[in-house]
Amino acid sequence: MVMASPGATLRDEQQLIGSILELMKSEQQFLVSADADGLATINPRKLQLAQKMAELSRLRHRALGAAGFPASESGMEPWLAVGGNDELRSHWNRLLELTREAKELNRVNGMLVNKQMAHTQGMLNALRPAAAGTSVYGPGGQAMQTGPSRRYVVG
Repeated sequence: MVMASPGATLRDEQQLIGSILELMKSEQQFLVSADADGLATINPRKLQLAQKMAELSRLRHRALGAAGFPASESGMEPWLAVGGNDELRSHWNRLLELTREAKELNRVNGMLVNKQMAHTQGMLNALRPAAAGTSVYGPGGQAMQTGPSRRYVVG
C-alpha cells in the first residue's frame, strides 16, 4: 500500500483549522453576550471539525512514520528538511500559526466561560436565603428548612 506524503494533508488541515477559528470567534461573541442558545449551535459543528482535524493529523503521522520519521508533530521538521520543499514548508508554518491562534482564542474563551460561571454562581448565591431557618424548595419541590439542624449530639 502506497502511503501519501506527510505534506498531503496540510492544505486540508489549514482549511479545517480556519473553519474552527471562525467558529471559535462566533463562540466568543456568544460568550460575551451570554447567548446559551447560540453556543449550543456551535458545539456540534466544532466537534465535527475537530474530529476531521484529528483524522488528518493521524494520516500525516502515519505517513511520517512510514517515511522513517517520528510519527508525531516533531517529525515534520526533519521530514521537511529532507523531503519537503518551500511550498510545503510554507503550508506547515501557516498551519502552526493558525494552531497558535486557535490556542490563544481557546484560552480567551476559557476565561470568558469562567467569568460567566462566576457570574452565574454569584447570582445563585444571591438567590439563596441569607437568614438561617428560612424555607427554600428542595429537589422534590417540597419546602425545606435551612440553617442549624434540630438534632442533638449526645456525647
